[in-house]
Amino acid sequence: MACRFTDFMKQLKETHFSLKDYVDFPKVAANVEAISIKLNQLNYLIGQEDMAAAVKRLWDENPKVFSVLDVLIAVRPKDRKKAIDIHGNIHLLSDYFDSPDHVTEFIEETGLGNVFRNKQIKNLVDYVFGVEVGLDSNARKNRGGHIMEDLVAKIFTLNGIPFRREVYYTEFPDIVKALGADNKRFDFVIRTKETIFLIEANFYSSGGSKLNEVARSYSELAPKINAVPGFEFVWITDGIGWESARNKLEEAFVHIPKVYNLTNITEFIDLLKHLSVQ
Repeated sequence: MACRFTDFMKQLKETHFSLKDYVDFPKVAANVEAISIKLNQLNYLIGQEDMAAAVKRLWDENPKVFSVLDVLIAVRPKDRKKAIDIHGNIHLLSDYFDSPDHVTEFIEETGLGNVFRNKQIKNLVDYVFGVEVGLDSNARKNRGGHIMEDLVAKIFTLNGIPFRREVYYTEFPDIVKALGADNKRFDFVIRTKETIFLIEANFYSSGGSKLNEVARSYSELAPKINAVPGFEFVWITDGIGWESARNKLEEAFVHIPKVYNLTNITEFIDLLKHLSVQ
């Protein structure tokens, strides 16, 4: 086991991101399209010297157009960001969009006023496309788990291994008895003639206390599942983040017979082919 663990640690990868994973351009385009009419109306402000007067004219035409101003400073409405004014009062950013005077204050205080007057932005639709790319890049961390799952799914598919994704344990009464009141969902389920494999997949490019908790949790979960006839727990994990939690991962190897990474997952694939996946 010690030799296998040593090899496992040497195989850990720095990243599981491919080039296509850095920015979700279809999502970016959809977000921009959803507010493009308002952005085109806000283009009226570009090049205006008297910003207060321009805001008032646009407000009289369509006050709702200013509801998208927050994205110009890379903030989404759902984030409910706040700001403090010169009097020490705290306001939601959306509070600034309730009158022409407040809109003008928002534009001037954020610095957008000079940007508009100096025509540093030519077209707000194009500008927001760039902002959305930046905001989407901040979402990479949230996509990380799904990227690992998609990568594992691709490996299974390329090897002709049938599988199901995101399956709740309640489908298996014997597992429910073993785990108790735990609304557990497995990333993958693969059936063979004799065994149902319940699989978790994750990737950690950086360390942290979460890794210790994950290793501990799966160390407790695996024996419960493996004790049920016809079921076995499989953990597919990778990432150099495990170097900071090496001891906990090594302990997990004692309790979880089937731990694989993106390199030695071929061993699991070979096993599945030998067992005749259903």
